[in-house]
Amino acid sequence: MSIPIPRPDVPAADRCGGHRAHETRPRGDFSFCRDLEVLLLSQDEHDAAHVRRLLPDRLADALVWHPSVEEGCRASAARGPLCVLVGSTPAGQSLADVVTRVRRHAPDAAVLVLEGTHAPHAFRAVAGSVQGRADHRRSAPDEFCRTIWIALQRAVAGRTVAGEEIARDNALLERGLLPDPTLRADGFTTAFHYAPGRAHTLLGGDFCDVVRGDDGSAHVVMGDVSGHGAAAAALGVHLRLAWRTAVLCGQSQLEQLRLLERILTEERAEEETYATVVSLVLSPHRRTLRTVTAGHPGFLHRHQGEVRWVEPPPALPLGLFPGQGDWCESEMAMPDGDGIVLFTDGLYEGRTAGGRLGEEGLLRLAGRLAHLEAQTFVDALVRGVSLLAAPFGGLRDDVAVLHLSCDGGGGA
Repeated sequence: MSIPIPRPDVPAADRCGGHRAHETRPRGDFSFCRDLEVLLLSQDEHDAAHVRRLLPDRLADALVWHPSVEEGCRASAARGPLCVLVGSTPAGQSLADVVTRVRRHAPDAAVLVLEGTHAPHAFRAVAGSVQGRADHRRSAPDEFCRTIWIALQRAVAGRTVAGEEIARDNALLERGLLPDPTLRADGFTTAFHYAPGRAHTLLGGDFCDVVRGDDGSAHVVMGDVSGHGAAAAALGVHLRLAWRTAVLCGQSQLEQLRLLERILTEERAEEETYATVVSLVLSPHRRTLRTVTAGHPGFLHRHQGEVRWVEPPPALPLGLFPGQGDWCESEMAMPDGDGIVLFTDGLYEGRTAGGRLGEEGLLRLAGRLAHLEAQTFVDALVRGVSLLAAPFGGLRDDVAVLHLSCDGGGGA
C-alpha cells in the first residue's frame, strides 16, 4: 500500500475532521498531460511533505509515496505519463540500485533525483539514466512543476531517439539476414524479387537462396514458412542458413529436407507451424534439372519464347507430419537458353476482378511476358499481379520470386 502523505500546512485537528485550512500549494496547469501521475520513492517523510506542497491540487491528491520501488510502482498503476521522484534510498541501497530497479519496473517514466538527498558522485553515476534533478526544498512551485515538465519532454525525446536507433539497428540486422541470390558465372544468371507482407519490415517468412557447388552445379531453394510476423521470419532465416550449410557440406537434396524438418520442429514456437520447400539442382553441363519438393507450388519453365507450368510430384510440407515426409526426386531437361521461375504462393493468392488469380491466371500473365529478359520478366510479372490485386486490397502475403537462367539468357 502507498503511505498517506501528511499535509504540512494543515493543522492536525483540521485533518481529523475540522475545517480545511487555506493551503498555499500551487494551482499550476498540467493540462499538457492530464493523466500524469507522480510517484515519490523516499525513506524520508519530509521529502513527501515538501513535494506535496509544491504540486497542483490534482497531482498532490493523487501523489503516491512509498519507500519501496516495487510496491510503489504497483501502487501507482500509471495509465498515462509517469514521473518518478527519487529521494533518500533504503539502507544498503545506492541511488544507482534504486534507479536501475525503477527502470526495470517503469522503463518509460521520467525520473528525477531530489536535490540534497545524494552526494554529487552518486548523481553522476546515474546521470545517463535519469532526466535530471529537482530541488524540492528551495524551488518555487512553478519552478518545480517546470522541472517535471522538462523531465517528461526529455523522457519522450529519449524514447523517440531510442526507437529510431532500434529501428536502424533492426533494419541493418534484417538487411544482413536477407539472401543475396546473385549468380553470374559460367552461363548462370539469376533475377530476384522479395517483398514481405508486413509493413515496416524487410524480412518475411519466405526464403530463397542460390549456392554454387564445387562441381559447378547450381543449387537453388525456395521456401515459405506458415504464418506471419517476426517468428515466421526468424524461422525462415534458420531454414535458409541450414540449407546453405547442408549444400556446402555435400548433403543430398533428400538429406537437406530431413535436416530442415528437424530444425523446423525444434525451433518453431507453435506445433502447427510448417513450411513448404522446393529444392533444385542444375547440373554443371546445364542439361538436366533435378527437383525435390515438400508441399511447395509448382514453377514456371521458360523455353524458346513460351512459358509452361511444371508441377513436381506432390509431397508433404516440412513439419506437417514430422518423420513421414514422402519426398522424392524428379528430373527434367534443361537446355541452354531456358529459364526456371520459382515463387511462393503469395504471388498468385491475391484477389482479382475474376476471383483468386490462381495458378492458371499467373500462367496466362507470364505467357504475355515471355519475350522479356530475366529481371524485366520478374519485375513485370510482380507488377502485373499487383495491379490486378490492387482494387481488392493488394498482395497481403510475402512474395518471393527467383528466376534462374542458363547461358545468361532470359529464357526467351
